[in-house]
Amino acid sequence: MKIKVIDLFCGAGGMSSGFLSLKKNKLFSFESVFAIDNDKAAVETYKANFGEKALCQDIEEWLNQEQVPSADIVVGGPPCQGFSLLNKNRVGDERRELWKPYMDIVRASDASIFIMENVANLFKTKEFEEILESAKTLGFEVQYSQVNMADYGVAQTRKRAIVVGVRKNRLKNTNMGFLPDPTHRKPDVNLSLELDLKDWVDVKSAIGDLKEPLGTEIREVPPPYNLHFTRNPTELSKKRYRAVPVGGNRFDLQKNAPELTPNCWLNKPSGGTDLFGRLWWDRPSVTIRTEFFKPEKGRYLHPEQHRPITHREAARIMSFSDQFIFKGNKTDIARQIGNAVPPIFAEKLATHIGTLIAEGLITLPDSKTLERCA
Repeated sequence: MKIKVIDLFCGAGGMSSGFLSLKKNKLFSFESVFAIDNDKAAVETYKANFGEKALCQDIEEWLNQEQVPSADIVVGGPPCQGFSLLNKNRVGDERRELWKPYMDIVRASDASIFIMENVANLFKTKEFEEILESAKTLGFEVQYSQVNMADYGVAQTRKRAIVVGVRKNRLKNTNMGFLPDPTHRKPDVNLSLELDLKDWVDVKSAIGDLKEPLGTEIREVPPPYNLHFTRNPTELSKKRYRAVPVGGNRFDLQKNAPELTPNCWLNKPSGGTDLFGRLWWDRPSVTIRTEFFKPEKGRYLHPEQHRPITHREAARIMSFSDQFIFKGNKTDIARQIGNAVPPIFAEKLATHIGTLIAEGLITLPDSKTLERCA
């Protein structure tokens, strides 16, 4: 059966990548009927990978002008900056309200299921309470959890809020879980032998085969090396990189080369240990954000080489295939990578939801005649 999907705030299409990858499944597959984002470069990326059913427009403007297509599932993450702890001006941020058009489209599309992804801090906001109330009013049973993407095979300890709603009148069993079980675990966690879980995927597994990057620009060469380029750091930056040992951070820079350390760090002897830090080969990465190419923003130095990680390395850590096509300039692509839902997690989520539908535990309306997969 083909299950129709709308992807809101789709970005580059990390969520769609996971859902639409299941074309070879004989019981079900997913079909994109519409996607929207106001990021022009991201929408071009989406089209390059998934076809022309993506629109670059403000979601509220589109909702006021167009008829919402019918769908079985609505997925997407309203922009998270309004909820993020990194946003110092959270109160009054209009991006906190974009869950409203999201839920309007869930209602208008008559979707049986919605899946919302956001920063983990979402659960601590009054807006989350409003989202739950809105879903309840529309007749949805909702389950939610803070998910660590490393628990699903992503080489990154990225923690996100995942909210899944299913219409109560389309549920055969209210006791089942809407979220897939983890497939991986932290290596030093003592879990029951009954749980057949793999160890977390480490950075070396994701990027260890890549040769040293060449150049400072996107190159017209086959992947993976088209996005495997470096920055053009100053001599001062190069000296700072060399002063940070394996596994080190800004405190090691301060200890080893105080004369190279910015005054703002010298005057702040405590704080987070990720700034200007090196990734470890044998651990997952920290969360890849939109400015991963700036080591002053986090633990984004290569484990051994004296440089920040490249766009290709960040994309791999996010679990994007080397064959995934990115459009736009360097900053555009970095933003798309950092804002994405890791495709590997999205695929496991899609497999779980598709299986529940195929087994009849979630029913779809008879009016939406689902085509059997070939």
